[in-house]
Amino acid sequence: SKSPMKICVGLSGGVDSSVAALLLKRQGYDVFALFMQNWHDVTGTLHGECEWEEDRAVAEMVARKIGIPFHFVDLSGPYRKRVVDYMFSEYEKGRTPNPDVLCNREIKFDAFLEEAVRLGADMVATGHYCRKEESPVQGAASGRGCAEESETPEGIGGRTEGAVGEVRKICHILEGVDPGKDQSYFLCQLSQEQLSRAMFPIGGLLKSEVRAIAREAGLPSAEKKDSQGICFVGKVDLPVFLQQKIAPREGDIVEVFGSFYQTDSQALFLKECTDELNAAACESGTPDTGGGETGAFDTGGSRIGALLGNFSDEKLLRFSAPVDYSSLKFETESFRSGRRHVKKLRYRENPYGKIVGRHDGAGFYTIGQRHGLSVGGHAEPLFVIGTDVDANRVYVGEGQEHPGLLRSCLRIAPDEIHWIRPDLAMGVGERRRYRVRIRYRQPLQDATLLMRSNGLFVVFDRPQRGITPGQFAVWYDSRDEMLGSGVI
Repeated sequence: SKSPMKICVGLSGGVDSSVAALLLKRQGYDVFALFMQNWHDVTGTLHGECEWEEDRAVAEMVARKIGIPFHFVDLSGPYRKRVVDYMFSEYEKGRTPNPDVLCNREIKFDAFLEEAVRLGADMVATGHYCRKEESPVQGAASGRGCAEESETPEGIGGRTEGAVGEVRKICHILEGVDPGKDQSYFLCQLSQEQLSRAMFPIGGLLKSEVRAIAREAGLPSAEKKDSQGICFVGKVDLPVFLQQKIAPREGDIVEVFGSFYQTDSQALFLKECTDELNAAACESGTPDTGGGETGAFDTGGSRIGALLGNFSDEKLLRFSAPVDYSSLKFETESFRSGRRHVKKLRYRENPYGKIVGRHDGAGFYTIGQRHGLSVGGHAEPLFVIGTDVDANRVYVGEGQEHPGLLRSCLRIAPDEIHWIRPDLAMGVGERRRYRVRIRYRQPLQDATLLMRSNGLFVVFDRPQRGITPGQFAVWYDSRDEMLGSGVI
């Protein structure tokens, strides 16, 4: 009889991966655990250097309880090079990366996968809350797809092409059934080759069910709290963590008033475009939501679709650009103060903005951030609406409805577009309706995607708060399948 498939579970010491391992063991697979250490430096971390050692000890106890072999691998070298160094580099440019997405693409389903295969694994399983499905397709007609199960680990870390007529499989990644825990977003950069070796045993369960299974089985991780912070680094004081590579540099915090948006040419242009779309939406009603099995919605018959179709590449490019605040200038004037009429300097009043504080480096701040500004005297919270790392300025606005927080359009550069389903990749000139999220746990937002020669443009039905350069926009079809992603 054929021996059972050998599965490597990435055991972290948390309850999710523990239950994933338990379920696979119960299903009769040949399961072993592999714990990876990815980080040694504790600068800026809030839980100290022993956290990973505690995780390893719990993971080892879980493996012993389930009755599976336990292995350890140190991947801190590739993790620093492929994830952390990239993260430092992005922050230096004023962008906000997502290290968890990178960790899955570069480490868990690459370097870790290679180590698992070296140890004899056919597949790698993780505790992600998402679902994987497969459908057969003719390789010659469909392009790249999920490889059939094979005895040898071909295609790890690279693309494989099927022979003409070879039956292959397309991998489909769907949201997890627990709406509060879906983690498909973090897998948005995986390829079909990586997904062909991936298993997600708990994607069809609620978190409460996972906890219950762990308790019933007496797993040591049953009551362990979910980890927080940067993947495999832990919860950090971000400015302190970033100061390992980015030197603090004091600069101005500038509050931007609402009056600025009534005179700035780019702000007025963005409002004009948004007003056009709102008018078209009102005239046409709800955009058509019919479509084929891919879930791509045809907007050809709606006014909003026709309007966007008439936007030139140049107009879309400008529509996707944020407001530039560099025109805000603050001049000083001298005045005399006190009984002795001491001569002092102050900033002249500016109707469009005001310097309200100081910061330690523009690269330490991100769009939408409200904590860590240390600026008082406002009825509503201040939010970061822009950063300029060259001028070392942080721009803020009062209230979560401040116009500087809201945008309707974003652009993904041609070389940053990634299709999880390459068979559904859009061609230049094509437009489709999808549902999009721009951050983890954000409810999916209705949007129109337009592929142009200068990038992929995502135009939301409603303006979105805190569109952040460096983060990932991820699009899904009507049946919750994640189809692609790209860096904003």
